[in-house]
Amino acid sequence: MIGIRSGHGQGVDGVSRSEVLVVGSGAAGLTAALGAAPLRCTVLTKARLGTGGSSPWAQGGIAAAVGRDDAPALHAADTIAAGAGLNDPHVVDILTAEGPERVKALLALGAHFDLDDTGGLSLHREAAHSRHRILHARDATGAEVVRTLVEAVRRAPEVRVVDEAFAIDLAVEDGQVVGLLAVHSDGRRVLHLAPAVVLATGGLGRLYLHTTNPREATGDGLAMAARAGARLVDLEFVQFHPTALATGADPMPLLTEALRGEGAVLIDETGDRFMLLEHPDAELAPRDVVARAIWRQLMAGHGVFLDATQAVGEEFPEHFPTVFHLCQEHGLDPRTQPIPVAPAAHYHMGGIAVDENGRTSLAGLWACGEVTATGAHGANRLASNSLLEALVFGARVADDLRAGLPAGRTPRVRMAGAPLGFAAPGDAELTVAVRRLMWEKVGLVRDEAGLSCAVAELKRLAAAHPQASGEARNLLGIARLLAAAALERRESRGGHYRTDHPVPDPAWQRRLFLTAAPDGGARFEPAEIVAPVLATAGGRS
Repeated sequence: MIGIRSGHGQGVDGVSRSEVLVVGSGAAGLTAALGAAPLRCTVLTKARLGTGGSSPWAQGGIAAAVGRDDAPALHAADTIAAGAGLNDPHVVDILTAEGPERVKALLALGAHFDLDDTGGLSLHREAAHSRHRILHARDATGAEVVRTLVEAVRRAPEVRVVDEAFAIDLAVEDGQVVGLLAVHSDGRRVLHLAPAVVLATGGLGRLYLHTTNPREATGDGLAMAARAGARLVDLEFVQFHPTALATGADPMPLLTEALRGEGAVLIDETGDRFMLLEHPDAELAPRDVVARAIWRQLMAGHGVFLDATQAVGEEFPEHFPTVFHLCQEHGLDPRTQPIPVAPAAHYHMGGIAVDENGRTSLAGLWACGEVTATGAHGANRLASNSLLEALVFGARVADDLRAGLPAGRTPRVRMAGAPLGFAAPGDAELTVAVRRLMWEKVGLVRDEAGLSCAVAELKRLAAAHPQASGEARNLLGIARLLAAAALERRESRGGHYRTDHPVPDPAWQRRLFLTAAPDGGARFEPAEIVAPVLATAGGRS
């Protein structure tokens, strides 16, 4: 956290003011920025608008109860069943009830989704869904969503976009978030002041050695919020996608869930369909079940392959062009060959604790998208609910902002101490060490010995790298909190699996709230006070 106080600016190269500051340009951030009009909004994006973050990479679809045989209540029931007892039912109701309207809003902006033979929306089924409710734009749904939102943002006079700006830390004055410090592409350190800051910075997949996430997914927003003292929750729940293309690439290319929805099967090197003995739904079992089954096969020395030669075959180039081209780039022909696969870190169910309008525990700070833990996903996200959550809660944040901003402050500020830069010597080596440690000790399968080792080693790394900066600093900080949460939760539930506590424990059917301690460790809240999502309403002062 950056301390600021009255005085002339020192340590920064400029000050910028907006009514709303959005950090992140994925589906959640762009939805919030568009919906906040007529408020003047600045969007900071780590890459270039439309190119960075996880949203454009989403091959799968958007789940929404728009079919004639479907209803929000059915979608909600499936979401809660997948969430392993930790969903917030009220939030799930909001997600599923408002989902169809968000789809209509995207269509009105010009989004193009796949159509069926009658000209209606083509709906598909994916793992753990009881209905065909997944909308696709072939196998590049996220890219289509982002394209639509980017074009709308470029037409919006109230929205200003700053490309290639790296957010360093939140600025907090008298307990209220009033902006943040960012390094711009030209090297200038700019203090962005706004009465409302919205974090929409995405996930933390790069925390793990093997991930499907883009290089930008380094948990920056979560780390900034933690350093500022925001309340966090559910950090231990990480979803590992079962079917990443196992060819040694970093990041690992994703093979969409929709392939298994179309009938692709998982086999070992002998052609045996091992999922038939793992779960009644076989390949359509919840992701954590499928991922661990594949992991066990790999640990036993078997190869694992996704065979879509019969289910898709010659239709690959037309129906799954993204997957087809990815396979071709790695010398594979999925029309005739089973595809080698392995699990990889994919999505974080945990994050900044927010209420139904995206307010955090800090006044002046909102958040939406994967950086948050709304309670919609529980311990295990239902397939294709992530883009939906980004759209629904991005819009709800915008609605809340339009209803009235916090009391405006335009302080003359200076930084208390020299701001950290984008990178420091040793950051690259530190990043590799953290990613490898998290994969080996805090990955798909965990136990007390491994988690205790991770907590101790991460603390040692923090002491050895006091000047860690940029992404390395963020990865180290959130790794410490996530590992501590995984050690604290002494059961298995959803995406969190411990061999020493292999079954769910009713005593642990509760969310695990925490804040960062001054030394960077985790400070957990007593169980009896965790029922409300937030300790205080952090939106307006």
